[in-house]
Amino acid sequence: MAEIFATNAFGAPEPREAVVGSVTLRERMDIALASVALRADAARPAPFGLTLPEPGFFAESESANAIWMAPGHWLIEGPGRAELDFAAEVESAAPGCSVTEQTDGWVILDLEGPEGDLEQLRERLVNLPAETLSPGKATRSLVHHMSVLLIRRSPDRLSVMGMRSMAGSLWHALHGTAERYAVRP
Repeated sequence: MAEIFATNAFGAPEPREAVVGSVTLRERMDIALASVALRADAARPAPFGLTLPEPGFFAESESANAIWMAPGHWLIEGPGRAELDFAAEVESAAPGCSVTEQTDGWVILDLEGPEGDLEQLRERLVNLPAETLSPGKATRSLVHHMSVLLIRRSPDRLSVMGMRSMAGSLWHALHGTAERYAVRP
């Protein structure tokens, strides 16, 4: 019988990480994902106590986060729950909604560092006004022609989510840009 073990989006058992100057680029393997879509005439749920966000925003609670994706559609994050059946948890917390497992479809890469350095890096990665990605906001955009979801979790942390099938290309784009514009101590 074949031995089966979990790997990250890059085929390794451990998350990928790199420090470039003052910025750390880190893969997040611990976050579970599930999409929630309202059905016709369904009430807007509050899974895990979250008030589902409006366009351009994300919401956090102690046990989950929500990102607006489209009208009546959100992506729910479960930090620390990637090994669980998170979609089942979301389904029970969002009755009357369509829930789909998304964990293995995405790669999540965090950029962490001083706010000014992250802003310089963000300016080179996406052509968006700074207020579009101020803390507490999330939006879809392109990074090197790849569709991504950007989440500004805090002044010193920006998450970039992309399709798992493009993990290597997304890593190359983020790491290469950080290398070119690194603020070195």
